[in-house]
Amino acid sequence: MILTKEAFLEGQILLIDKPYEWSSFQAVNSVKWTLRKAFSLKKIKVGHAGTLDPLATGLLLVCTGRSTKKIASLQGMTKVYTGTFHLGATTPSYDMETPVDRTYPTAHLSEAFLREKTQLFLGEITQKPPVFSAVKKDGKRLYEYAREGKEVDIPVRQVVINNFELTRIALPEVDFTITCSKGTYIRSLAYDFGKAVDSGAYLSSLKRTKIGSYNVDNAISPDEFRRLFEEAGFKV
Repeated sequence: MILTKEAFLEGQILLIDKPYEWSSFQAVNSVKWTLRKAFSLKKIKVGHAGTLDPLATGLLLVCTGRSTKKIASLQGMTKVYTGTFHLGATTPSYDMETPVDRTYPTAHLSEAFLREKTQLFLGEITQKPPVFSAVKKDGKRLYEYAREGKEVDIPVRQVVINNFELTRIALPEVDFTITCSKGTYIRSLAYDFGKAVDSGAYLSSLKRTKIGSYNVDNAISPDEFRRLFEEAGFKV
C-alpha cells in the first residue's frame, strides 16, 4: 500500500478486515473519511466488492479511485467462508439478527449423518435468499418487506458450492469451511442444511477468509488503516 494521494486516486485495492456489527458501508465510509482527511480531498471514489452482513466479519475488498472500475470482476471471484451453524433451531433471518422462532430435535444427529448430508450441497444448487437480506425486488430491499411484516415471493438463484467441509462437530454446533461462487448466501445454506438433516439450523458466526487469491490474513481493520496514516504523520 502506497500512502500518497496520487496512488489512491490512481487506484488501490485495500484488504479490509470488517469488524463485527459494522456494516460494509460503515467500513467503506471509514476508509473514505480517512483518505479525505489525510489528503484534504473534497471527494474520492471508494467502493467495495461484495457485501458482508453486519454480524459477519472478515475480508472486504475496498477499491479506491480508478480501481473502482474493477469491482464487478472482483465480485465474481470465488469466496471462502468459515463459521458455525447452530442446529436444532431456526430464526426468521437465518442468523442471530432475530430470535429463535422454532426448535427441533437433534438426538438423531450423528457425525457420519451430518458429513454425509454436506454432499447434497456440492456443485450447482438452487438457493432462495433470506427474507432479511439486501436483495431487491420491485425496487425495494427484501429486509424492508420483512420489517413491515409483508410476505413477498422471493426469486431463487443458482449458485455453486465447490467445497463444504465440517471442521468441528460439537452439537448443537458445527463449524464449517465453505468455498463458493458469487451470490451465495451462507445463511440460506445454514437453513437448508438444517432441513436436510431433519432438524433446523441457523448461522451463529461467519467470517470471509478469501476472495480469489486475496486472504484475510493480509487484511487490516478500518482503525488500523487510519493508524497507518497517523504514524506516517498525516492528520486524520
